[in-house]
Amino acid sequence: MKKKSFLCVTFLLVFGFIFAVSLCFGALNGAETVSATQENGMKIVIDAGHGGVDGGVVGVNTGVKESDINLEIAHKLALELTEMGFEAVMTRKTKAGLYGTATSGFKRRDMLKRKEMILEANPSMVISVHQNRYPSKSVRGGQVFFDENSEKGKALACSVQDRVNALYESEGVKPRKATAGNYFMLQCVDAPSIIVECGFLSSPKDEALLLSSAWQTKLVKAVVYGVVDYLGDGVA
Repeated sequence: MKKKSFLCVTFLLVFGFIFAVSLCFGALNGAETVSATQENGMKIVIDAGHGGVDGGVVGVNTGVKESDINLEIAHKLALELTEMGFEAVMTRKTKAGLYGTATSGFKRRDMLKRKEMILEANPSMVISVHQNRYPSKSVRGGQVFFDENSEKGKALACSVQDRVNALYESEGVKPRKATAGNYFMLQCVDAPSIIVECGFLSSPKDEALLLSSAWQTKLVKAVVYGVVDYLGDGVA
């Protein structure tokens, strides 16, 4: 009986030692994996359009400024991307513009500052957040733009556009096509860059959605899933 007890105790001690060692190695391997992910993670610049005295377009019913909605969505997008393992860098983090003083030429200074920040970040891609407008209040939906000379930009735009379309289709909105555009923000770096016009503030229905935190979250997830689709296609 004593011999059996001794064997049991010995077994438990040995098993406990092996289990503890395995936990230590597991923790070390986990730390290495996290470190490797952080080191090799993609950096994405999130650009909240407009800011300061440049409010952009305004909501047809509430008069909400585009710049404010852009900022809210940009913050949510940066957070979602970070949680997905990407490194997110924001150009504009507050309601202020990036032009310094609101004197003559402030718009150009604002744009050049954004480019400077993007170049400094040396990102894997750029996503600029905006809101749209149109004379007709019936025009709705999200629209994604890319530089006509960038095949990767086009591929990224199409992936994001598909996801944004799927979201708006749940509201009965017809799908749109990703479109080439000659915009400054699309030409700051060689990395694929897109402008996401999240909806039409000239549409009462889109405006109401874009003011909703819940809809903003859905929209952000659609953009992130579009990014993941693009990367999964092996285009990057």
